[in-house]
Amino acid sequence: MGVLRIDRATYDAVVAHARKDHPDEACGVVAGPEGTERPERFVPMLNAARSPTFYEFDSADLLALYRDMDDRDEWPVVVYHSHTATEAYPSRTDIGYASGPAADPRTHYVLVSTRHHGPRTGLAGDDVEFRSYRIVDGEVSEEEVEIVESYLFGHSPTTVVYD
Repeated sequence: MGVLRIDRATYDAVVAHARKDHPDEACGVVAGPEGTERPERFVPMLNAARSPTFYEFDSADLLALYRDMDDRDEWPVVVYHSHTATEAYPSRTDIGYASGPAADPRTHYVLVSTRHHGPRTGLAGDDVEFRSYRIVDGEVSEEEVEIVESYLFGHSPTTVVYD
């Protein structure tokens, strides 16, 4: 099983975007430096479909994003979207998007379900389903999500070296 390591601020931003766009599906990308697995730059996108049942990136926005990532030597570490009425598991449409000709097998596909939570604010008892998958050639594999406080110090205080 793979692992998606994501920092707390980015996790919170993805969840906030899903809540903000509810009842429509939210979508976006978290870019990271090429050659790493670190999702660092949160890029919320407009769901061009403006639909509660599916998402679609605006083609012009997506082209601009890929040009920007290329200029910054980045890649889409995470592609995320929300489900507003179902669990956080890829639909056939999601699997089709992730298995297309431009798909990168390294990408983590994150789904956030707002079906029981809607636009609530994240107070105690308002947890969301936040799940990550690898989708390669139509095969879906769920992976663990590890939330780290910061990439600066790694994911464990024991890895910090003080002078």
